[in-house]
Amino acid sequence: MTVHANTAAELLHQNREAHPQKAAYLCGEDVLTHQALAVEAARFANLLRARGVGPGDRVVLALPDSFGSVKAFLGAMLLSACPVPVHAALPREDVAFILMDSGASALIAPEDSPAMQAARDVSGLACVLPCSLGGPWGLGDFSGGFAAAPPSPDAPGFMLYSSGSTGRPKGVPHAQADLLEPARGWGGGVLGIRERDVFFSASKMSFAYGLISSVGLPLSVGATAALLPGKPGPAELFAAITRYRPTLFFCVPTLYAMLLRSYCPAQGDDLSSLRLCLSAGEALPEGLCRQWALQTGVELLDSMGSTEAFNLFLSNRPSQVRCGSSGQLVPGWEARLVDEAGADVPDGVPGDLRARGAGTCPAYWNRPDKTAESMLPGGWLRTGDMYVRESGFYFHRGRSDDMLKVGAHFVSPVQVEEALREHPAVLECAVAAMLVDGLVRPCAHVVPAAGAEPGTRLAAELLRFARERLEPQQCPVRVLFVDELPRTSTGKVQRFRLRQL
Repeated sequence: MTVHANTAAELLHQNREAHPQKAAYLCGEDVLTHQALAVEAARFANLLRARGVGPGDRVVLALPDSFGSVKAFLGAMLLSACPVPVHAALPREDVAFILMDSGASALIAPEDSPAMQAARDVSGLACVLPCSLGGPWGLGDFSGGFAAAPPSPDAPGFMLYSSGSTGRPKGVPHAQADLLEPARGWGGGVLGIRERDVFFSASKMSFAYGLISSVGLPLSVGATAALLPGKPGPAELFAAITRYRPTLFFCVPTLYAMLLRSYCPAQGDDLSSLRLCLSAGEALPEGLCRQWALQTGVELLDSMGSTEAFNLFLSNRPSQVRCGSSGQLVPGWEARLVDEAGADVPDGVPGDLRARGAGTCPAYWNRPDKTAESMLPGGWLRTGDMYVRESGFYFHRGRSDDMLKVGAHFVSPVQVEEALREHPAVLECAVAAMLVDGLVRPCAHVVPAAGAEPGTRLAAELLRFARERLEPQQCPVRVLFVDELPRTSTGKVQRFRLRQL
């Protein structure tokens, strides 16, 4: 595939020709074949064009994962417009911000959604389309053929918005061809994806991880993917795995922890179809990695990527899992760990991770200030994560901005959290800085496990527990009990909000 070919057109054509009647997507009781997907995506492109949308125009898709969201994404790409998927439950004010920031020409969303309400707050939208799970109303009135043109190299092929763990989300534009980059390294070189695989992702298509696992990877090999609208809990996820029999399951650590607590084979939870489980979005705790494999019999591979890379550049490999690590470099990627002066650090020394590989976003959308911070000379991406490298494996030590300078030492909140999670009274925890007599000290925010009684006695017990396992500078000086940790829509802990408590 050439760089400037229409990626959607080539994907749809090759799968339609190779296996037209094979299921491309499963949703509920319904099946969308590769033949039907090609026809419906073309109809969607014709509908957009009839409504005044043209090449390069941004099309915001505030849709639940469904046949409609896939048709809309690929249909916009056929037109060489720029699909901008956002979470279907995103609040009205956040959708309004993205509509204005992206300069969107079109919005496609369910009729009674916050996104449709946001459309009233924004001027300049040429096209506002209500859409059901199957697609926009009136789609069948349009032709199922479309002569796709190559995208302009100067216009984004698709755009995602970062999860905004520290503030307003940033637009991250990518070329159309970037959709297939994860299939080359991570998919082919690590996961060994193949046409007979069935993909199922709990992460939504509005996030890079979900778009990769529900669209880029399965369509690259003509496989099948299952889609689950809404915000499913453990019961719904187990039911979907039992129904669709996926071979690959993509999820995030927070949900894996919930699934493991609910897992009950005697009640019908059947994971026998899975050959691999994948985790990304935040660091996977070592204990959760081990317990998942022990209790389910399925390997859980932690990985690390970013919206800017639209890829996973670190990953564990089948039969080579080192729990507690993000794994090794993915084929086609390079990495450096550097100190505050930008000099490379040796193994065993924490450093700021920089990554380089094909498909990386060259610049944030209309944010030259943030571009200068993250997109470095030579094609290097500053990820904002601190890592330690040992024998080729990379161990996450937290976000660079979250590292605590305690005395003369840098303290990783991740290491403190891992120690506290070993206590049976701790369900979840996150460590952030607090000032004590003007000095930075670690403070642990703890969600108690079921049956645990939060209070001064448990707090003292946890502080003692930490002192037995950590260096003096790592030990929390205070434990605060909370009902839940503040998280982004992708599940990442928002430590800046903890620092405000």
